[in-house]
Amino acid sequence: MDTRAKVADSMNYDYIIVGAGSAGCILANRLSATGEHSVLLLEAGGRDDSFWFRIPVGFTKTYYNETYNWMYYSEPEPELGNRSLYCPRGKVQGGSGSINAMIYVRGQPRDFDDWAQAGNRGWAFRDVLPYFRRLESHPLGDTQYHGASGPISISPMKDAAHPICHVFLKGCAQAGYKRTDDFNGAQFEGAGIYDVNTRNGQRSSSSFEFLRPAMSRANLHVEHNVLASRVLFDANTRAIGVAVTQDGRTREFIASREVILSAGAVDTPKLLQLSGVGQKALLAKHGIALVHESPAVGQNLQDHLCVSFYYRSSVKTLNDQMRPLLGKLKLGLQYLFTRRGPLAMSVNQSGGFFKGNAEQTLPNLQLYFNPLSYRIPKSSKASLEPEPYSGFLLAFNPCRPTSRGSIEIASNRVEDAAKIRINALTTEKDIDEVIQGCELVRRVMASPALADITVEEVSPGPSVRTREAFLQYFREQSGSIYHLCGSCVMGPDPRTSVVDERLRVHGIDGLRIVDASIFPNITSGNINAPTMMVAEKGAEMIIEDARAVSVEPVMRMPAAA
Repeated sequence: MDTRAKVADSMNYDYIIVGAGSAGCILANRLSATGEHSVLLLEAGGRDDSFWFRIPVGFTKTYYNETYNWMYYSEPEPELGNRSLYCPRGKVQGGSGSINAMIYVRGQPRDFDDWAQAGNRGWAFRDVLPYFRRLESHPLGDTQYHGASGPISISPMKDAAHPICHVFLKGCAQAGYKRTDDFNGAQFEGAGIYDVNTRNGQRSSSSFEFLRPAMSRANLHVEHNVLASRVLFDANTRAIGVAVTQDGRTREFIASREVILSAGAVDTPKLLQLSGVGQKALLAKHGIALVHESPAVGQNLQDHLCVSFYYRSSVKTLNDQMRPLLGKLKLGLQYLFTRRGPLAMSVNQSGGFFKGNAEQTLPNLQLYFNPLSYRIPKSSKASLEPEPYSGFLLAFNPCRPTSRGSIEIASNRVEDAAKIRINALTTEKDIDEVIQGCELVRRVMASPALADITVEEVSPGPSVRTREAFLQYFREQSGSIYHLCGSCVMGPDPRTSVVDERLRVHGIDGLRIVDASIFPNITSGNINAPTMMVAEKGAEMIIEDARAVSVEPVMRMPAAA
């Protein structure tokens, strides 16, 4: 049968993908591009049609927007003063890739070599590099480290970064730190200007570059505003479909080949648990029938936590352009007519990867130098606004924290958000790296170049200088940098992992996970690029397996709407 001839409102498909985020959009494109299979993509949010999804600085408008953002919060964190940390997640076509700050960093080779050493063949850096290259269209062209013809456009900000960013680079050099021109090239370590995924001054997300061009295909159907409530199984514990709610109705979609979960590090384990896959005791607590015991579902959660140091500057910064109404109008007109200027870039313009002390063999700290300073608002009704003075900030986060958290359902209702426990600062290594990070910031800021433009350190201030004071500042002021991952970890042992090296859920046929939840360990840097790489590699494996195995159609009547 020619699956391309299926009508768009069919209830039966070869593949069902849950989640149109950074990974799901790539999967939908690659699986439908073969023309061999019908694909259904389910998205809990709406379309990314707003102007604010195109403009890079638009993330400031979606940061606290419940229409496009799940606006999750963690459970109170015992080691962070019992504060609940804000964990925004995209609720829109494109997922978190539609609301992030677009920094394009792969991570360092050791991150992926550790994935392979954990028992996941084919996931070492040499194995995943071709998929990174396949993703991108880079101005350096087709090289050992970059691709020239991929859908995602990569834009170096070197020539457009605010002048104060070059003062930061000079200060790092004066402090004895390396310079790198490409965090995704031969040298990861050092200070530099970040790359962003933009095209002609507009966001280049997997939704814009992968999904939209594919939506005209007859064998791809996308459903918006659909909340997946559980995976459906047959009597042999094979995944055969997905139950959803949409516009107050209950619907069931059937998959003859596979159900693929790409709902992210929070909602993928939540959906598994609601479906009866997870820890037996947790499911029994909420009255959910056990389909398959998988104790690692929701475990191994990881995130990058950062803290910012704020400075008053003696030279003009982006605060002076972006705070006044007239300045905003000028920048808006510049962007409208040229697609250039600060609105065409990320606010996170420079930074780098550094060793916290001489004992480190690899960079273990990431810095962000922003040519403006702003406070994260305490209220969801407030907006991100620059400080009322010429200012900048320098933030850091440890690259590979060893604390591990969890995702657990709060009830058996899909409408109830899962409990997010980041479990921060529960290892001595993580505590020590907080101290290293604070000391690194102070060393860089003591350089002549930066000292020359600094009027004062506004926060935490010069009185904070001991190890104990640094740690207390981090406990009181740090927050998530929104890199949640690892909650459905990949590995060979079903007792300690959820998926195997081909991203198949242990113990269940017809079910895979393709998103950041499969990361065995968090990568060094922003995780959107590695998530897209996982989707590229995952799509290839799914297509390979489909061509190797013949599957009989699943016959099941959908539930009454």
